[in-house]
Amino acid sequence: MRKNKLLLVEDDSTLSFIVQDALTREGFDVVCASNGEIGLKLFKESNPDIIIADVMMPKMDGFEMVRLIRLTSPGVPVLFLTARTSLDDVVKGFELGANDYLRKPFQILELVVRIKALLNRNCNGKQENTIISVNNSTLDFASQHLKIGRETIELTHIEAIIIDELFRHSNEVVEAKTLMYRIWHNDDYMNLNRLHGFIYKIRKYISKSECLDLLNVRGIGYKLVSKL
Repeated sequence: MRKNKLLLVEDDSTLSFIVQDALTREGFDVVCASNGEIGLKLFKESNPDIIIADVMMPKMDGFEMVRLIRLTSPGVPVLFLTARTSLDDVVKGFELGANDYLRKPFQILELVVRIKALLNRNCNGKQENTIISVNNSTLDFASQHLKIGRETIELTHIEAIIIDELFRHSNEVVEAKTLMYRIWHNDDYMNLNRLHGFIYKIRKYISKSECLDLLNVRGIGYKLVSKL
């Protein structure tokens, strides 16, 4: 049986050794890199099933490495390990295409659980249609593009998640907390303010279609209305 290949990019050699040893015991085939430059090289050579990356690293940080990887490989799951606690840093990671993040220090068991969840989600996602249309608008979730009529809009990862949820539940109310849990895994009030900002941008995109409208449902969430 083929083992899942994991790329671990971490500049702390002690932590890298501990994580590599633990994940190998869990049955993963682990490839290690000490910075983003090496990580990018090994990604191209090893074609991993998932990437676990530190954010703060020398030569090339995790954000830049993932940004470059996402240009050619939008589907591979990415989990950031970070000592940063700023919400802005977390949001930046998700916008660049991260699927999850774990703050340091962390328990190995939690890391393993999150890795397995991302791999299962990605495996199921390959069986699902990642292209979904509502009227004259089509979302390609894998490539993070929204096509409205003849215009194609490049989305951030968070924008793609929100639009995917709205498109899959068109003419239904999507609760704000549902979106926040899918993006940030909590419904913290500060994240609600962030969500409003993303919705504001998405509403501008949707306004390009004469067939769709994005409504606020006060105190609950949002509703994508199909006019046809």
